[in-house]
Amino acid sequence: MEVLVLGGCGFIGSHVVDELIGHGFGVRVLDRHPEPFRAPLPSVEYFEGEFSNTALLAEALTGVDAVVHLISTTVPSTSNLDPVADITGNLIATVRLLDVMRGVGVRNLVYLSSGGTVYGIPQTDPITEDHPVQPISSYGIVKLAIEKYLHFEKHMHGLRYCVLRASNPYGARQGHKGVQGVLGTYLWRAATGGPVEVWGNGSVVRDYIHVTDVAALCASALSSSACGVFNAGYGEGASILEIISMIENTTGRPLKPDFKPSRKFDVPRVVLDSTRARREFDWWPKIGLQDGIRQTWDWVSKNA
Repeated sequence: MEVLVLGGCGFIGSHVVDELIGHGFGVRVLDRHPEPFRAPLPSVEYFEGEFSNTALLAEALTGVDAVVHLISTTVPSTSNLDPVADITGNLIATVRLLDVMRGVGVRNLVYLSSGGTVYGIPQTDPITEDHPVQPISSYGIVKLAIEKYLHFEKHMHGLRYCVLRASNPYGARQGHKGVQGVLGTYLWRAATGGPVEVWGNGSVVRDYIHVTDVAALCASALSSSACGVFNAGYGEGASILEIISMIENTTGRPLKPDFKPSRKFDVPRVVLDSTRARREFDWWPKIGLQDGIRQTWDWVSKNA
């Protein structure tokens, strides 16, 4: 199978590429920048440019069997600052992608959605895929709208899709700009010094999943005939204050929390029930949070 990974030079995408190569897939990548932490891989064909460039998309898609769509031009905090840009860069661009895929006959797609934002404020704990979807950020609204367009494309034109609602991926090769990715950002701060931002009192709980477990699920979803929506989480929650404590214990370095006012788009607690993915794909997260933090610290400390 030949697979095009959209966003394959990013944090999650680079691990998906590794996983696909390890499973014998042919891999192409479309991204606007090269990978920041390693050289191009000799077995991968790269297309450099914007996701919105339909001519480039058509070229990259010609001759492939499936697509893994990992691109997002926003994160929850930035999406709310300019919802129009969020809609244009993500929703409209993805609808154009579906049109190009239809034109070249590619009918297999895995899409990385957001288990942390599409549900909104949880009514149950943990959250299953049947939970009501009431996102409270533009990021979550657009992710959900893309999911609906995938269902529309299936109904009208026979697309086989898997939506993976991932929780909070972390691991090696995660950036350190502080825009998204608490664990990666905090570990870089532990390595380089400086305060860590905590929005609210540190009680916000998230479900953290190692990026290699997400990548393994992407590969399994590609090889499956299953279609629909699947949570992708570890199934356990940790608060920001617990994360800080775990990082301090792992690194032996104190962090300096800089407490800031809570944000309206921050959901207080998100823990995902991934039973459906485990049953459908025979997939199970292999790396627990403590081991994952230790492994990520090993990489960060060598690259800081």
